[in-house]
Amino acid sequence: MAEKDKKAFVLRISPALLKEVEIWAADEFRSTNGQIEFLLHQALKSRKRVKDKENND
Repeated sequence: MAEKDKKAFVLRISPALLKEVEIWAADEFRSTNGQIEFLLHQALKSRKRVKDKENND
């Protein structure tokens, strides 16, 4: 997905939770935004709300 296809929005999150996400993101060589997007995608995938990449083409 190209950057122009993404929508920006405000996320209210506690400072403690944000710090944990930042640490986790750094451990996995992702940006904080990328980590949040990854986690949301994984949560939806586990609930079978999105298709796998190979079926999404």
